Amino acid sequence: MKKNLVVVGYGGMGGWHVEHALKSDVVNLLGIYDIDPAKVEKAKSKNIFAYDSLEAVLADERVEIITVAIPNDSHRSVVEACLNAKKHVICEKPVALSVEDLEAMINTANKNGVIFTTHQNRRWDVDFLAMKQIADSKEIGDVVRIESRIHGSRGIPSDWRGTKEHGGGMILDWGIHLIDQVLRIFTAKIDSLYCETTHYTNSEVDDGFRLSMYFEDGKTAYIEVGTFNFIPMPRFYMQAKSGSAMITDWREKCKVVKCKAWHENDVLPVKTAAGLTKTMAPRDSITTDVYEIERPSSDVHDFYRNMVKAVNGEETQLVTHEHMLDDMKVMEHAFLSASLKQVVKFKY
Repeated sequence: MKKNLVVVGYGGMGGWHVEHALKSDVVNLLGIYDIDPAKVEKAKSKNIFAYDSLEAVLADERVEIITVAIPNDSHRSVVEACLNAKKHVICEKPVALSVEDLEAMINTANKNGVIFTTHQNRRWDVDFLAMKQIADSKEIGDVVRIESRIHGSRGIPSDWRGTKEHGGGMILDWGIHLIDQVLRIFTAKIDSLYCETTHYTNSEVDDGFRLSMYFEDGKTAYIEVGTFNFIPMPRFYMQAKSGSAMITDWREKCKVVKCKAWHENDVLPVKTAAGLTKTMAPRDSITTDVYEIERPSSDVHDFYRNMVKAVNGEETQLVTHEHMLDDMKVMEHAFLSASLKQVVKFKY
């Protein structure tokens, strides 16, 4: 039987949740709530019921799951109100603006015996799934470094995302996704990290950042988000002990070069403008296999399917409290590193 769902916040992502809920095989959309009269009228024009207040949503005994998709600074108060009303809650990312706030929200969920999770929809991105597939299969050996980038050239999107008051900036916007993806591939504890932020188009919050993460097992990850890049760099680049993998664009397949043999009998040096070098001598088919992997299948509806099974006690929620806390701690350490302009040790 489908679970009854209400979406609080009918903006960009709220609209996304509504659209998918209407097509869902596991949830039934009861309606939306938004403080903006224009968005309420938009919902009504599509024959979607709009509640008059959050209190009305919470008082409706039919409501089982609430998805919260509102500006970041309002998450805690609304989420805790929903949890205290014994409703299961999905909160858009970033779930909180601090570890302290997130811990309070988790404690409220546990006290009320309800499911609380965040919407990490980028776990269903096919580019990430391809990288995770390669890492998990070890087809090019143990992965030692991942580079993950999102580049655009139009500055910070939307209105409130460019303000500090509402929890704007790209660490909190795209950073949370890329951090979460890396932590699903590299599972060792983080030793330290270094972050620098950019302010090319916005002086109030970061319009981009560069984050290096150093893990206790010696692996490294580099995450970069830029909104002033007119030539984007590859979406993913992966180095492993027996090869490399790269995705230039999320719409493209993953290219893999697998090393079959390290040495060649005769390596011809490359002639460059300033001399000869063997460092850049090209590989050939004798020592490497070059191929592409098919884009993995993905269904974003699996997020809600898992949520409903978690509510029914049939599965563990995919985005756990531990995952949420780890992601939040990385962001807090990133902000600290950027403010100090130095590497910081990671504290769990």
